[in-house]
Parts: sequence; C-alpha cells; structure tokens
Amino acid sequence: MGETFYILKDGDLKRKDNNVIITNLDGEEKHLKAEVTDEVYLFGEVSLNTKLLNFISQKGIILHVFNYYGFYSGSYYPRETNISGYLLVQQVKSYDNEEKRLNIAKEILKAASFNIYRNLRYYNGRGIDLEESMKSIDSLIKKLDYGKSINEIMGIEGNIRKTYYSIWNDIVKQDIQFEKRVKRPPDNMINSLISFVNSLIYTTTLSEIYKTQLNPTISFLHEPGTKRFSLSLDIAEIFKPLIGDRMIFSMLNKNQITEEDFERESNFLYLKESGKRKILMEYDKRLENTISHKELGRDVSYRYLIRLECYKLIKSIIGEQEYIGFKIWW
Repeated sequence: MGETFYILKDGDLKRKDNNVIITNLDGEEKHLKAEVTDEVYLFGEVSLNTKLLNFISQKGIILHVFNYYGFYSGSYYPRETNISGYLLVQQVKSYDNEEKRLNIAKEILKAASFNIYRNLRYYNGRGIDLEESMKSIDSLIKKLDYGKSINEIMGIEGNIRKTYYSIWNDIVKQDIQFEKRVKRPPDNMINSLISFVNSLIYTTTLSEIYKTQLNPTISFLHEPGTKRFSLSLDIAEIFKPLIGDRMIFSMLNKNQITEEDFERESNFLYLKESGKRKILMEYDKRLENTISHKELGRDVSYRYLIRLECYKLIKSIIGEQEYIGFKIWW
C-alpha cells in the first residue's frame, strides 16, 4: 500500500528531481516521496503547474482537491495504465442488462443497509434502546429483494437512512440536535462531519478503483452521468457505516471533535484546520485497521476491503461469480 499525504496549509506544490515538494507560505518545505505515494489531498490554496501534473501522472498519483471550506471539489485522475477493453465492454453490458444491473444495485444496498443495522446492534448492546429502529430497518432490508426498479430500491434505502439518522441523537452524547440529513449546505456539526467524511470515503474508493481495471464512471446503483465517478458512489455506500459513521460516533462521544473545531459564525458549517487535522489522522488509522479475512485466511486492512469489493464486482461483471456485497461479520 502506498502512502497518502494531506496538505492543509496554503503554499506551492512542485516537482524537484524525482520528488514532490510542498512549500508553505513561511518557506518551510516538505518532501513527498513520489515512489511510495498513492494519493495527495489538497485542502489549502495550493499553486501547481503542468510539470507537476505530468510527473504525478507518470507515477500514478491521484490528486484530490477540497475547497477552503472542506467540501470536495474534484480529483485529478491520471491516465489509466491498468486497462482492459474486454472488462470495459462487459461492464457496459452489465449496466445495460436491466436484470443484472438491478441485482448488483440490490446487493450494494443490502450490504450497506446490513452494515447500518450492525451499527445499531452494536450500540443497542451497550445500553441504548434501539430495538424499534432495528426492527424497522430489518423489515425494510427484506423489501429490497422485491424491488422491481432502481428508483424503487433507492426509495427503500431512503427510508432506511431516515430511520437510521433519526436515532443518531440517541447514540451521540453531545447535544447537537441532529434531526435529518442536510447536504447542501450542511446545517449543523453532524451534517458537516458526515459530508466531510463521506467525501473522504468517496475519494479513497476512487483511488482503489484506479488500481483495478474497472471504469469508475460506469455504475449500477447511481445513474452514470457527467462530472462524477459514479461507481465510487456505489461502492462507498457499503463502507460508510463501517469506516465513516463509526468514526464520527467515536470522535464525538470521546469529545475528540467539539464545537471548538468548527467556525461558530457559520452555524458550525465549516471545520477549522484543527478539526480537519484530527479527522484526517483518525481516518488514516481507521483505513489501516485490520481484520482477519475469513476467505483469504489473513489479515487485511479496511482500505484493502474496498479493493476486494472491486475485485468481487469484476468477477460478477465477467460472469465468473455472483456479486455478494461486503457485510460486517465481526
């Protein structure tokens, strides 16, 4: 696994020999070893040029860009070198086949919803009464099997999310008054955290897709469109409960993130640099968490679980194996 670098301060990013150097406004330099770097996240206002872009393209380094407020802007995605015309054709055919597309989309939502259920079960076993919500979500998950269209199963998923978010105030010990998911713009601390962390999971998923032969623009649950890597949205759904939501619960309940990490005048809409830094450090730790994989017979990281999901999807697309979405088993 290569390294990930997060750049939060303003400065210049440039190539020097076979290295990438970030120079902040105080003149301090940091060398990023290009040979072991997989991705770079830019959160500050950073200047760069085509010489740098050409170099990181040669090294297969993905550049993820966030604006001043911490909202994801886009990614510089190098020219793909690990390509397969055969897989691309099969991926398009799978999307075009209504039955196969619907089956894959159902599996994605069933896995994501099951992982949501496991989060509730975890906290229910720790003294928070979530039985009614668990029953409701379990009932909705069963309905996914009978959905006859993408719109129908997305509607069911929306109800699962609504139920899930309705009990976050019970799980989170800080008094935040989180009532519903609001995205554009988020309207409180929890919505801001969800938006920020989900963007991280989306970009991590994109980086893992890049290491496979999948095309990131051809998806099954989310409608493929312009200006987004929609397959990343599909796969990220499965891992949000495990990597993102659990991290948010833990950091809030341990007071690792508080009101002090947000800009008060913006109604806690924007994370300060201190908040971003804490989250990024914890996020990296979460990605490196390992579990004993039942089928592989060895320990794998949470990040590698995302890659394995890509490989499972490839096997389904080429007709080698039915796709079964990742479900938390521990």
